[in-house]
Amino acid sequence: MQRNGARVLGAFIDALTWEQALGTMNQWASARDSRYVCITNVHSVVSTTQDDAFARVVDAADMATPDGAPVAWMLRKLGYPNQQRINGPDLMWRYCGQAAKRDESIFLYGGSEETLAILQPRLLAAFPGLRIAGSISPPFRALTTAEDAADVACINASGAGTIWVSLGCPKQEKWMAAHRGSVNAVMIGVGAAFDYHAGTIKRAPLWMQRNGLEWLHRLSSEPGRLWKRYLVTNTLFVLGAAKQLIFSRAE
Repeated sequence: MQRNGARVLGAFIDALTWEQALGTMNQWASARDSRYVCITNVHSVVSTTQDDAFARVVDAADMATPDGAPVAWMLRKLGYPNQQRINGPDLMWRYCGQAAKRDESIFLYGGSEETLAILQPRLLAAFPGLRIAGSISPPFRALTTAEDAADVACINASGAGTIWVSLGCPKQEKWMAAHRGSVNAVMIGVGAAFDYHAGTIKRAPLWMQRNGLEWLHRLSSEPGRLWKRYLVTNTLFVLGAAKQLIFSRAE
């Protein structure tokens, strides 16, 4: 795919519609292409300015969608006025609905054993006909070479066209980049989507999602763990975005 988009702070973000994102992923999955998709929110974008290795991973992605209303808003300001937010939980949900109709199988990688045990029957109930080819909950520690090879062999043997990866940022993005070429499927890093769809983490109401306030809901739910990510990171994003827009207008 010829990437079309703009750089937001340190990250190149693709400008695309829901139909383009879903259609392109399906084409790759049908061909069993080894690809990876980054779902890029404010935290991810700011992280690319602080972590050179992570910045290279996002830049090398086959697709980087604008998750988070501020990221989509920046793309609109940078020449793509109709850009929508394309977030991980909704992308996974929509794709599973389409995959069920195509008799296409998916694979779940990440999350806890408990979350996976709840998630799988929920997906099957929502999308009759969906084929879940397998799931793996890897340990939080680094895998040994043998363990990693076993996971890759299991994924490839499953025949799944897409691998939904829920390891958290930046671990999931770095995992996907490291496995492009060895995993014969499209890898999509969806963060907390497994927990949202399993119901182990409550997602923000629709009105908050639509008004760019999902981060506030998560912050109020887990303030001790997330205050730095959202308050500090959001401030850095606003400052960086303002600087970028000012300089882009001066050119």
